[in-house]
Amino acid sequence: MKELQELSRSLLADGQVNVVIGWEQGPTGARPVFVTKPEDADRLIFDQRCVHNLAAYLSPRRPNVGKLGKAAIVAKPCDAKAVAGLIRESQIKREDVVVIGVRCGGVLADPASKEALSAETVSERCPGCESREPTLADHVLGDMPPPPPGERRRDARIDELEAMPPAERWAFWQAEFERCVRCNACRQVCPLCTCDRCVTEKTQPLWIESSAHSRGVFAWQLTRAQHHAGRCADCGECDRVCPVDIPLGLLNREVARIVERRFGFEMTDDPAAAEPIGAFRMEDEQEFIR
Repeated sequence: MKELQELSRSLLADGQVNVVIGWEQGPTGARPVFVTKPEDADRLIFDQRCVHNLAAYLSPRRPNVGKLGKAAIVAKPCDAKAVAGLIRESQIKREDVVVIGVRCGGVLADPASKEALSAETVSERCPGCESREPTLADHVLGDMPPPPPGERRRDARIDELEAMPPAERWAFWQAEFERCVRCNACRQVCPLCTCDRCVTEKTQPLWIESSAHSRGVFAWQLTRAQHHAGRCADCGECDRVCPVDIPLGLLNREVARIVERRFGFEMTDDPAAAEPIGAFRMEDEQEFIR
């Protein structure tokens, strides 16, 4: 933590950046913070409670953050994938952001938790994650931690869903989506929901009904999952902020597995790696248009 504070203080004092986007201790746990003065760098922290994907604040959908000037962002490996996605899709320029990478051994499911990181408290997305250190980084801080504790429960759940007959799987998602209240928290927290105007807000033509009934909810959630095919950084933020605990991470991860099987693409923090949705290959199967 000390080296993070010292580096941030130096970046601000030297005028290399105007703001450092990181985490601080809030009244109930870790929370995002925007540090603009060198003397405030001591507010910065990093530990297993720092679950938020701060790359969301680099999105052009947040012009109030952009007005602060050139930013440095503290990024875990999964956060760095989101930063790479924003660069890849020309939402930001690489030279306009300083990435302070932090080595990560998993985070808690709840940023307000006071429990130690364990198989019981770790975020569901972390066990099995092999990314300990971001490669898209101008600076990398911290010692190399051990792998996250726990087993791949999420992958096991996805395997169970894939093994279900279609009608049973359909019933599962119907039951989950029935709780959706269309609050759009999943969209707001996502670093890669960058559209100026979301498809769900368009009324002419009306692609997606806005009310929280099953037809509108299915159209919204399935459209959103498709829009993230090959783009999701698997940061788990949509899962975390859902007020009714819909396991959106299962859906996103299942789509990511399909993309990996079909196109050999896995989300990376290499901005030069082309996403399948933005690339054409002669050898791609095109059975869907036959």
